[in-house]
Amino acid sequence: MFGLSPEWLLRDGKPLATATVLSHPEQLTRLRRACPPAARTAVLAGDPCFDRLLAALPHRDDFRRALGVAAGQRLIVINSTWGPRSLFGDTHDVLPWLLDSLARELPVDGYRRCAVLHPNIWHGHGPGQVRAWLRHAEYAGLTVVPPLGPWRQVLAAADAVIGDHGSVTYYAAAIGTPVLLGAFPAQDLDPASPVAELGRTAPRLRPYEPLLTQLDKLLTGHHPDRYAQLSALASSAPGASAGLLRRTFYGLIGLSEPSPPAYLPRLLTPAHGGEPTAAVPPATPLRTPLQVLTHLSDRRPTAPPEITVTRYADVGSGPYALSAPSTAAYASAPTGQATPQVVASHTAIHEDAPDSTRLPLADLMLHDSQPEPAVWTQEAMRRHRHCAMAACVTAPDTCLVRVPDGSLVTLTAASGPDGRRDRCDPAVYASALYAWYERGKPFGDLLDGLTVVTGDATHHLQVTITPPG
Repeated sequence: MFGLSPEWLLRDGKPLATATVLSHPEQLTRLRRACPPAARTAVLAGDPCFDRLLAALPHRDDFRRALGVAAGQRLIVINSTWGPRSLFGDTHDVLPWLLDSLARELPVDGYRRCAVLHPNIWHGHGPGQVRAWLRHAEYAGLTVVPPLGPWRQVLAAADAVIGDHGSVTYYAAAIGTPVLLGAFPAQDLDPASPVAELGRTAPRLRPYEPLLTQLDKLLTGHHPDRYAQLSALASSAPGASAGLLRRTFYGLIGLSEPSPPAYLPRLLTPAHGGEPTAAVPPATPLRTPLQVLTHLSDRRPTAPPEITVTRYADVGSGPYALSAPSTAAYASAPTGQATPQVVASHTAIHEDAPDSTRLPLADLMLHDSQPEPAVWTQEAMRRHRHCAMAACVTAPDTCLVRVPDGSLVTLTAASGPDGRRDRCDPAVYASALYAWYERGKPFGDLLDGLTVVTGDATHHLQVTITPPG
């Protein structure tokens, strides 16, 4: 029984610690059974980590904005503890299939993906090796939270967690987040522990079956109170651990407590700096080719055209390869309402894609952060004569596109109802423009605006055309 057994708590038959801090009386019951000599050192002081998570939940929307989660997107968090039977170390190789499926099945504009790995994974294998293992997943849109990064903020922002028997997965369930267990070695756990109860309660990931179907079922069938019992077992003193711990610490050193109330620092949004280690890498531009499916809606003649765009990461072939997205798949996807016969497709590739041999596949060439975007689009069209358009993201809500006749089209999203900038990847706007061109429509018809739909979100664009010359 990890943590409560004699080998962890005793030396020469005597307790190592003067005070053994427990978060709930059920732990004391198990401690008395597993290691009676250590039970006399037990102190019930709640759980400071759980308290900080509870205090952070009202700021969930701020965390989501800071993490780049757009309106209508779902944030899926992959979590693994350490050890050979964790999700990261599972001998059945579930993780490679899972990472591949996250990239292939989930539309990149409908889902944001983050990975939170136990620090022991980073320190056991080394950051370079971990990054090497996850590099292709990062190219396809996975954000890997650093080992001392703001994992609590990520957890508070999550729509679902795919995890294992680690504490982060348990915390997710305890705050009411849907959980899917990708690995769970029940033989390693005390059957009476709350974590073991999580294994008996939470649904299991079914490897090699469609992942999107499992996630949809998880999210639509979840009730916030599903894990109420596990939440109650996380701490016997929710919100009070700071005071209980300070009283314990000052008592151990024989000093009187200070008069101001004890408190735990609030979890700040990563975008504001937060804790010294709170930086999450920004969402990197997708470096893998994108298979883009588009649908032009029939709307009133007086309304701006509406184009639905669904993009999938094309991660190439492999042992867990799924078939490429098809127009039929698009028609059945929850993020689109199109019918197969009106769907068109194209390939969009970032010019810095690691596999340069795939650049000739591009119908639309992408880039970002170019100091002279207009010049780059011109050079890109010359370098890649097979592609019809070149698009450069110039701001968080703006994309500049060079079209076949040499004109430059600037696509800028209007602010949302809350006055904030559109949080969609602006490269999506270029794919909508390509869909318009592919259907033989004149660009001049877009001067009154263009509506782009991604997932459950609608983006209203302003269109400006600069003729060549």
